[in-house]
Amino acid sequence: MSTSQQASGSERRIDLDWVRILAFGLLIFYHVGMLYVSWGFHIKSEHRLTFLEPAMLVLNPWRLSLLFLVSGVASRFMLSKVRLAAFARARSVRLLIPLIFGMVVIVPPQSYLQIVESFGYPVGFADYYLHHYLAFSAQFCPNPCIVQPTWNHLWFVVYLWVYTMSLAGVLALWPAAADWIGQRLAALLAGPWLLVLPCLLFAAWRLFLSPIFPSTHALFGDWYNHADHATGFLIGFLLAREGGIWRDIERQRWVALSLAAVCFTVFVLAYAGLLPRSPMLQWIAGSAYGCYQWIAMVAVLGFARRHLTADGPVRRYLTDAIFPYYIVHQTAIIMIAHALRGSGLSAASEAAIVIAGTALACAASYEFARRIFWLRPLFGLRMEPRSVAGIARQQPA
Repeated sequence: MSTSQQASGSERRIDLDWVRILAFGLLIFYHVGMLYVSWGFHIKSEHRLTFLEPAMLVLNPWRLSLLFLVSGVASRFMLSKVRLAAFARARSVRLLIPLIFGMVVIVPPQSYLQIVESFGYPVGFADYYLHHYLAFSAQFCPNPCIVQPTWNHLWFVVYLWVYTMSLAGVLALWPAAADWIGQRLAALLAGPWLLVLPCLLFAAWRLFLSPIFPSTHALFGDWYNHADHATGFLIGFLLAREGGIWRDIERQRWVALSLAAVCFTVFVLAYAGLLPRSPMLQWIAGSAYGCYQWIAMVAVLGFARRHLTADGPVRRYLTDAIFPYYIVHQTAIIMIAHALRGSGLSAASEAAIVIAGTALACAASYEFARRIFWLRPLFGLRMEPRSVAGIARQQPA
């Protein structure tokens, strides 16, 4: 499908399918990188590869907000096909069943191995699971405390469900809100304002909320993340059907890429301590970070709209597979990395094994789950497989 064929009312956005696939794919590599950098993670490799940090910082500010934005677009297209009650019910089934399954089955090995490596927990997994994981308390405190049971990386699913249900509540009271606000927002963001106004909003969240509400992914009290991610979700939802905005995004992709490079450079110079510390510098760094978030998303969406329009069996396969991959990937990373601890492997060999093993575990889980009727909803798959899938028809995580 060419760019010109993607009309404003199109309900098949191949480019956004690819954005979602690539964003989740990068997330898997990002979490492998977390084993090796100096930032906190559930477990750590014996190797430290801090040279990875700048590359990971390229992705870190916008990767999750972009996923929420794409989810907002998909939600808007889905809502145009079904009634509001059916929309809320379908989203709850698609998100909450995998969440509960993940918390009960997929995530516990992550917490167990974190406790083993942090505290030398001497008893086996079964004892931990029965006596600690289901205790609904914080019994181990490597800083921060591990509250159990936990959703770990599945926090994304929780937040997406909360935003979706909140949106459904608003639309139940004001059914015309999406069209009314979306049209006015599109007019407000016409031309260069597309790059300016949301940039100021993301910068404000970074400057005023981030210092007070550090990221926790614990749902309650996580107000900076809520402001950041809900903004991305709402922008996607409200602008999904505004064709003029998407043409502007494509047209301004090179400007967005150049400005993103400038904002990222300023942020990294401040982050690395290469500039003298001062309150003014903190404001500049926070503003650069927030602006980089939005402008990088515009660049990604613009280039995707221009170039990622090819459909085929790979896109159709990955569109369904990527959510099960997401559910499984972090547990696979942690289990494989723990098994390799003390093996004496070089960092490159260890990372290669972790990446290959994780890819294999994800692929095997998906292939297994999609063939068994009752497993499909546990991994976020529809009860019946489909032959055709576009992002408007997909209910993405």
